[in-house]
Amino acid sequence: MKQLGLDTQSFEKLRSRQCLYVDKTEVIHRMITGGRIYFLSRPRRFGKSLLVSTLEALFMGKKDLFEGLYIYDKWDWSQQYPVIKIDWTGINHSTPEKMEESLVLYLKKLAENYQIVLEAKSVVDYFRDLIEALHKKTGRDVVILIDEYDKPITAHLGDSCLETIKTNVHDFYQVMKSSDEYLQFVLLTGVSKFSGLSIFSALNNPQDITLDREYAAICGYTQEELESNFTEYIDRAAEYLEMTGESLLEQIRYWYNGYTWDGKTAIYNPFSTMNFLKKQEFDNYWFSTGTPAFLMNIIQSRNCADIALNPVVVDGKIFAGYDPANIGEVSLLFQTGYLTIKKMELINGRAQYTLGVPNSEVDESLLTYLVQAYGKYPDDRHIDELRKTMQQKITDCDEAGFARSLETMIATVPSELHIPCEHYYHSLMLIWMRLLGFRVRAEESNNLGRSDAVWEQPGLTVVAEVKYHAEKKIDTLLDEVLEQIYDRRYYNKYTGKVLLLGIAFSGKQPGCRMEKLNMS
Repeated sequence: MKQLGLDTQSFEKLRSRQCLYVDKTEVIHRMITGGRIYFLSRPRRFGKSLLVSTLEALFMGKKDLFEGLYIYDKWDWSQQYPVIKIDWTGINHSTPEKMEESLVLYLKKLAENYQIVLEAKSVVDYFRDLIEALHKKTGRDVVILIDEYDKPITAHLGDSCLETIKTNVHDFYQVMKSSDEYLQFVLLTGVSKFSGLSIFSALNNPQDITLDREYAAICGYTQEELESNFTEYIDRAAEYLEMTGESLLEQIRYWYNGYTWDGKTAIYNPFSTMNFLKKQEFDNYWFSTGTPAFLMNIIQSRNCADIALNPVVVDGKIFAGYDPANIGEVSLLFQTGYLTIKKMELINGRAQYTLGVPNSEVDESLLTYLVQAYGKYPDDRHIDELRKTMQQKITDCDEAGFARSLETMIATVPSELHIPCEHYYHSLMLIWMRLLGFRVRAEESNNLGRSDAVWEQPGLTVVAEVKYHAEKKIDTLLDEVLEQIYDRRYYNKYTGKVLLLGIAFSGKQPGCRMEKLNMS
């Protein structure tokens, strides 16, 4: 059984060590023969670095590494090209000064690999001189591969030095435009497509293949790739977990599948999938490797947790490019992998996209982080007890008991995290109810309006509305919330037993009111 190679993103190491490699060279061949300058966005740990490494080996003519792969007998191996591969994860960009110094050293090492000695006053000059020197020495056009091109920008979102970093990165990438006559192929990968960095406006219009259906599976695994390449690992895990192969595949799909960039081709997260197959334990592997703090800070500061909890419909403009100094929360969640395209449809000839959380791994972990952002996260035993208690209180229509459970929940939120507005308490309730296992749907619409939340539990549909006021009495707020539910008939689209649940917060004091209906 071949090793999984979780410890490396080097194509050469994977192949020379006989590690398992899912053959992506058919789509790579299509890319390098169908264009010259490309941009690809994918979330972190999704195989971008391995893609770049594969292209590096290909253009350098390392034929033996490709034996048995699709491209082996379809590429002219006599055509070898000088390659400049820049991996921003290996460059110090903590300050503008350190970034310039580190980048110069990085380029000097690349030059030394080709026995080239350059003297330049700036990193921009060094980059330009290196491209021209490689072309002159080899007689070949140069291949440029830039991995995580946006890392110095995302690392400084919200920092005082962001504008300086942006300017320096812009000037560095601008070199590729002036050196275009020496370039054979260019690929830039990253998480974000930031506007105003010259590569998208000036580099001879690079093809953005992020949402291109031809390249939907260029990173990650399709269902067919999972089942055909990991058969032995799947069989081993099924035996260890005492599951049938079919049941195991369904669980792997539930946990780690669900990413799409064309609305149709479902993709597995490669990092999480391989970690599961190695450890044979369903867990949050990708999410736990580093959720950026600025992401949670933005969600909390803008009080937009509901976007992360419910599907959102957007048009194609959201993917066109982002201003790093003023990025929208939906764009941020999409590009970082916490939202993905669930559906794409044409409305009056224009593409409309429905975005949602891709799978259980992201869903459960995101809830955990949101609870940490909005309050103190209780232990699993506490959550299990609270879930059972609240479900029973709803079933019994026990207003006082449910209100006590609300008090227990609110008590976990530190006073400094309280935001005195209705939307905050609405988000807080959505997060808590989802964490407790209720499959909540927010903003359910009828012809008269939208209810805050709806969920089902055995034999019962719950229609909930939340009200907040800093000074109004609880009873007054509860009268208003039930009146709103009845006036707008939020319940009229459901059948069977329906519970109307009004939740109110007078300052930090919670209360609730319940009424049951039998809808025929």
